[in-house]
Amino acid sequence: MSQYAILIYEDPAFYENISPEAWPAVVDAHSKFVEQVFALGGSLAGGQALAPPTTATTIKGGGTVTDGPFVETKEALNGIYVVEARDLDHAVEIAKLCPAPAPGGGVEVRPVVDPTTNPF
Repeated sequence: MSQYAILIYEDPAFYENISPEAWPAVVDAHSKFVEQVFALGGSLAGGQALAPPTTATTIKGGGTVTDGPFVETKEALNGIYVVEARDLDHAVEIAKLCPAPAPGGGVEVRPVVDPTTNPF
């Protein structure tokens, strides 16, 4: 099995404006996703929700430090899962089930690089 990152991109305003009553549905959707990963024969190597991009600190070449995200976009990286899957097709099958509940939200799948090899 190989590892794949599932990057979750959404409009952070969705979470800034979500009601306390609606929050449990988001948590439940992610819990269900984890169950589905295992049901599809994959496994979960890790995952985290990220704080809003307004909390980011960016360090660019030369050591310049600025407040805020690396780039300004409507959708931001809001979370990440690392799953173990048979191949890219299997990882995509799993990623299609990943909740990105904010309108316009989506996910990106990338292979995780094994640092002991040169995949390029």
